[in-house]
Amino acid sequence: MTLENSNITVTIQDIAKMIDHSLLHPTMTDEDLKQGCQLAKDLGLASACVKPYATSMAKNYLSGTDVLVCPVIGFPAGNSSIKVKVFEAQQVVQEGAQEVDMVVNVGKVLGLQWDYIYEEINAINSAVVAGGAILKVIFETDYLQSQHIIKLCEICSKIGVAFVKTSTGYGFVKQNNAYNYTGATIENLKLMRQHCPPNVQIKAAGGVRTLDDLLTVRSIGVSRIGATASLAIIDEARKRGISDTPTTVTFIYGLGAKCQ
Repeated sequence: MTLENSNITVTIQDIAKMIDHSLLHPTMTDEDLKQGCQLAKDLGLASACVKPYATSMAKNYLSGTDVLVCPVIGFPAGNSSIKVKVFEAQQVVQEGAQEVDMVVNVGKVLGLQWDYIYEEINAINSAVVAGGAILKVIFETDYLQSQHIIKLCEICSKIGVAFVKTSTGYGFVKQNNAYNYTGATIENLKLMRQHCPPNVQIKAAGGVRTLDDLLTVRSIGVSRIGATASLAIIDEARKRGISDTPTTVTFIYGLGAKCQ
């Protein structure tokens, strides 16, 4: 894909409220969690994505703000049973989760066991919605072909989940004795937007690291990203004159090295 300049009009709040700040690294300590939640508060981000055990702590740290608590379940491989995922969903919403990200059972997707996938997503969505939260369904697109993504979009649309999401950020695939990872791509995001109705939003995750990345996916209908580089994105937005009032900014359309 050839890189090109594009324009978009945004506010700093538009950008901040697109970002789910990822606090999911395996080595993350409670102190790291506290600092990450403080950063999400300071920047006014959409949410802090946390591990299930950290739901209550994050809820406490973010109290009194509009930054949401978004634990992840079945993360990162999606291999727990449906009952376990439902239980995990029920626990985190009881502890104050306002959004929940879940990972589908990728093996069942690749095996074309669509009845199982429908049952899994529907059961978890029901548990999450009953607790007053919304669900984002992670496909882990690195493992999938277009036909799998389209079918997942159809299932999620039928159930009426809040979001479909590309990736966990941790779906490394061993190829030729090395671990490679792509994450979100423009092609897959466009495919997801095409095959979901407007009420099902799109979240891009995995490799969305810069302001240009964020503005690129926004321009194709993505309303949320998952990021660890939240501060760098907001700092760059401010450096480029984006403020509280609508500002037209030029950006490079593409997702990093993946658009070469």
